[in-house]
Amino acid sequence: MSHSELTSKEVHHVAKLSRLAVDDATLERMRTQLSSILGHIAKLQAVPVEGVEPMAHPLRIVNRLDADEPKATMPVEELLKNAPSVVDRFLAVPKVLGDGGGA
Repeated sequence: MSHSELTSKEVHHVAKLSRLAVDDATLERMRTQLSSILGHIAKLQAVPVEGVEPMAHPLRIVNRLDADEPKATMPVEELLKNAPSVVDRFLAVPKVLGDGGGA
């Protein structure tokens, strides 16, 4: 038996460990799907990767960093014009914490 072929007994065991209650039809569907996934993983494991540098991202990305120079900020009045709700000179936001604070 290859690693990509699962038995119903193995899938039932994994479902039990995961505390999932599955009927026979669902068990067979899961067996087929998991076997397919393991087949794809086996194909990936067969790809030769010796000498290949690990990558954080599949595309070459270079951050464009501007010089860190102080610039004029947006006037408060202009900022408040864009806000959906304002109280005095402050942005009004919905309350997210219950009474007493804390998260």
